[in-house]
Amino acid sequence: MSKPLLIIRTGRAPDPIRARHGDFPLWFRLGLRVGHDRLHVVDVERGDELPPPDQCSGAVITGSASMVTERLSWSERAAGWIRNAMDVDLPMFGVCYGHQLMSHALGGLVDYLPGGREMGTHAVERLDAGHHDPLASKLPASFRAHLTHEQSVLEVPPGTIVLARSARDPHQLLRYGANAVSTQFHPEFSADIMRAYIRRKSSALTAEGQPPAPLYAGVAPTPVARNILRAFVRHHVAGAQQHLQPA
Repeated sequence: MSKPLLIIRTGRAPDPIRARHGDFPLWFRLGLRVGHDRLHVVDVERGDELPPPDQCSGAVITGSASMVTERLSWSERAAGWIRNAMDVDLPMFGVCYGHQLMSHALGGLVDYLPGGREMGTHAVERLDAGHHDPLASKLPASFRAHLTHEQSVLEVPPGTIVLARSARDPHQLLRYGANAVSTQFHPEFSADIMRAYIRRKSSALTAEGQPPAPLYAGVAPTPVARNILRAFVRHHVAGAQQHLQPA
């Protein structure tokens, strides 16, 4: 039996969104296009223990309403696991909180994004460093992605390659090693989910001087961003398994 692909759950969708659209594991399963029987969800926020990295085929680290700078005990334990997983070159893909947690674990600096919250569907620009990257080289020069975050990676870990940026965040897509990448944007979000988050945060956005109506109207499908999840499975998870098979 093949090793499972972990979904490391670091939070959950707000109740009204979860009731209508499901929750993080479902969104990632649909984006990854991996059968339910091949996935193993580990809810680290609720205290689940992570298996040794060599007992899984890869790991996807979800978003969260928590903040990496809180240094919560479950989060710091997950950061230690990430460091161990890097030692065995485990395929990993972090998203939003997972993106920030990977950078924090590997020596980067995470804190609040200057200028406040970034939310909505925005353009992400592929950088020159992405031209020869296994994932980023398949991306167009600019593509749309869904975003909702207050904190960000302000300084990347040593040796990290920055593959894409947005107008407000220079670290939208990062590569830490041969099989480890992360995105600040949400490839697992649908347009409907993005709209639901904007509705939920409308009061906060208004108070911060970001009228929610233009953000809501600007939401659009993001097929390129979504396909990055499938490309991760194809190029890194499947590729690593083939590499490790005995001759």
